[in-house]
Amino acid sequence: MNFKKPGKIDVVNLLPELDKMLFELLEDLSPEDWDRLTIAPKWRVKDVAVHLLDGNLRTLSMLRDNYYGETPENVHSYKDLVGFLNELNAGWVNATRRLSPKVIIDLLKVSGKEYCGFLTTLNLDEKAEFSVAWAGENESRNWFHIAREYTEKWHHQQQIRLAVGSEKKLLEEKWYLPYLETSVSALPYHYRNVEAKNKDLIKFIFHGETEKSWYLYYDKGWELLASTNQMPICEVRIGDDYAWKIFTKGMPKEEAIARSKIIGNKELGVKIFDLVAVMA
Repeated sequence: MNFKKPGKIDVVNLLPELDKMLFELLEDLSPEDWDRLTIAPKWRVKDVAVHLLDGNLRTLSMLRDNYYGETPENVHSYKDLVGFLNELNAGWVNATRRLSPKVIIDLLKVSGKEYCGFLTTLNLDEKAEFSVAWAGENESRNWFHIAREYTEKWHHQQQIRLAVGSEKKLLEEKWYLPYLETSVSALPYHYRNVEAKNKDLIKFIFHGETEKSWYLYYDKGWELLASTNQMPICEVRIGDDYAWKIFTKGMPKEEAIARSKIIGNKELGVKIFDLVAVMA
């Protein structure tokens, strides 16, 4: 079998451009737009915007300045960690309700520039301070940590865009492909308890403006491939406009399955529809 494994994902130079699009989007919003509900449970556009601000400030405080502020107590599992992060997020959103949209945009611009500048100082191949837990890693390289950060900025901006009817921009391949590449990196860990026969192959196709594919190959365990000449025993086709919702808990599993297509072994294909590539 001829195959190719995925390579490193380098999004450092994309992040300032992604931020610029966010600023332009927010500056064009009406007061009513800022108050629109998003698909993030209970969060409005303004709440998502200040959550993005929190991401900038927390990264600079912890990773650049080595200042952690609040540290988790009694965290013994992934579930405990998610609970701690949810409490931090809720506290921040509540505290920033008094900020105006203009103040939020100004703070995003200042912190975003510092944030992106800091990431350029990191050696992509060195150990990251935080592992990408949703991909099953106890230790990650900086390039994967930064790619995870990209998915955070991408999907939260997309939540805002969806709420105000401007979601098509981030589905362009330049922006969407790095998001998908990073998210599907979690597939081997996600499938770790799914039984298969050696040499079983699943093909995942994401279709929209262009078609993008990845594969899971089983050989005493699941391995992610970027390409292969082997025929799959299962093929899953998922549209670009809702793949990101699946990976961020923005769509019910049953609806996602109904809008997708599974060819071949359905038991193997259906597992992707509960993949979550965020800390949730």
